[in-house]
Amino acid sequence: MRAELASESIDAVWCLGDVVGYGPRPAECVATVRELTTVCLCGNHDLAVLGRLSLGDFSGDAAVAALWTRPALDADAKSWLGSLAPKASPEGAELFHGSPRDPVWDYVLSESVAVESLARTTAPVVLVGHSHVALGLRSDGAALSGGLAPAGTIVELSGVRVLLNPGSVGQPRDGDPRAAWLLLDLAAGTAAFRRVAYDVAATQAEIRAAGLPDLLAARLAAGA
Repeated sequence: MRAELASESIDAVWCLGDVVGYGPRPAECVATVRELTTVCLCGNHDLAVLGRLSLGDFSGDAAVAALWTRPALDADAKSWLGSLAPKASPEGAELFHGSPRDPVWDYVLSESVAVESLARTTAPVVLVGHSHVALGLRSDGAALSGGLAPAGTIVELSGVRVLLNPGSVGQPRDGDPRAAWLLLDLAAGTAAFRRVAYDVAATQAEIRAAGLPDLLAARLAAGA
């Protein structure tokens, strides 16, 4: 991802949360995201690792991963994660880990939730995360169009409001195992959905070597 970002003229990097919670290198993830981002949100898995959400609210594998992650982070990393909020409003956009209805837990996976999310916001661009599924939706005030946003999808921003989900860098769930990210150009009026290949097998090996649940490793190859 560093090389991909370096190849573009990027003014700011936004992260929509869940910096930690599944992967085998949580301390490195915190350090990297902390260094690169201009805005970073906290997600439900970050809050679970910090002990701010009950592990009973998570699946068994996610709870195991959160418990494993806690001692892997030092006090400074936890302090930084703890300073983050699940929503933010940089100029021209509104960002939510979940949705405007519930910034921590809500999934935007249906047209009705997308419409309500846009109704609860005013910015021309609304970004959400949490589902790990890349989405590109446009609203002209009368109708909603768009849907899943595979690699190469370009969403035009002019004359509409948009709700976008970049997908997930670490664990995409749309059938494409490559790391997902979104290049947002507010000046040009475009949002470009990108994917970056990485060594999935090496990451799977690290997950298994750490003793984390095997499902967290297996699902990476399928992007599921």
